[in-house]
Amino acid sequence: MEFGIGIATAHDAWKTAVRAEELGFTHAWFYDTQMITADCFVAMGAAAMKTSRIRLGTGVLVPSNRIAAVTANAFATLNGLAPGRIDFGIGTGFSARRAMGLGAMKLAEMEEYIRIVYGLLAGDTVETEIEGKRRKIRFLNPEIGLINTTDDIPLHISAYGPKSQALTAKLNARWKCFIQDVPGALGAVEGMKKAWAAAGGPAGELYATAWVCGCVLQPGEPADSERAMAQAGPRAATLLHRAADAEQQGWQNTMNVAHRGIEREVEGYLELARGFEPKDARYLFNHRGHFVFVKPEERKFVTAELIRRTSFTATEQELTQRIEALREAGWNQIVIPITPGEERALDDWARIKDAFA
Repeated sequence: MEFGIGIATAHDAWKTAVRAEELGFTHAWFYDTQMITADCFVAMGAAAMKTSRIRLGTGVLVPSNRIAAVTANAFATLNGLAPGRIDFGIGTGFSARRAMGLGAMKLAEMEEYIRIVYGLLAGDTVETEIEGKRRKIRFLNPEIGLINTTDDIPLHISAYGPKSQALTAKLNARWKCFIQDVPGALGAVEGMKKAWAAAGGPAGELYATAWVCGCVLQPGEPADSERAMAQAGPRAATLLHRAADAEQQGWQNTMNVAHRGIEREVEGYLELARGFEPKDARYLFNHRGHFVFVKPEERKFVTAELIRRTSFTATEQELTQRIEALREAGWNQIVIPITPGEERALDDWARIKDAFA
């Protein structure tokens, strides 16, 4: 099993990538959330110059953030800095789009975007719509060495529902998603295996990556300790942000089965969120701190139970057992997101990683 880290992209995120490489992590994934964190390609460029082994990827890129030709160029440029160490992670968007009041992109649009990016990287002339008109584009002089279109850049798709999983299998891509408990992880990978088989994917060739947030607790340490709150709390709070988005946009009944046992936390936050300003853009405050810190206003709703429900926050022994269950079920990589200022968590998770060496 491989172990990677998720990085809340910053101008100096290369330091976290360097430390992860020193500890033996295999991948560093950089967030593409333009209203919350720094630019992923700038940060990946710096990391490419400072590292030599660790793989660098977008975790995950959202197509609406930039046109496909620019993305293809950025990946080809990174591939020149770190040949053969670049990964293209992509998704329809949660954090990056919700922070602007938008929902997810259409899968068909993402598929078209992937077609253009990989067509350009392959040296093809591709036709795409630009400013309302179909136009033919291609890299005009890759042979002079300004970019690298030779080394492979694997595709990783963030996919949760059956349609997105079917697209992942259709494109023979690697698969990734967030998980919060072992039963959910086992169900998710079985569903993806079925989609893979239905698309004629070779048995045993599905590459599955689980993003697992959490905190490695010391014996007797509560799940809502100051350290656990800093490392796992931001993930727990995303459930509250999602519930507020759903209520404000009328997407679904927020008090659904996923909230059983944490109704008090969800309802408390929803009441708070109804007063966010400005009223026509409540998402601005709702997504402040999203996945990087717990807002003071929401702290009382991020309880020990919510953290336990949404993350792998447990002792080292228990976490090792959980990850062993994931490995046995067919997961290939575990990614641990590192919250800003909590880089010390790298050493905790490295001990767990080393148990699987």
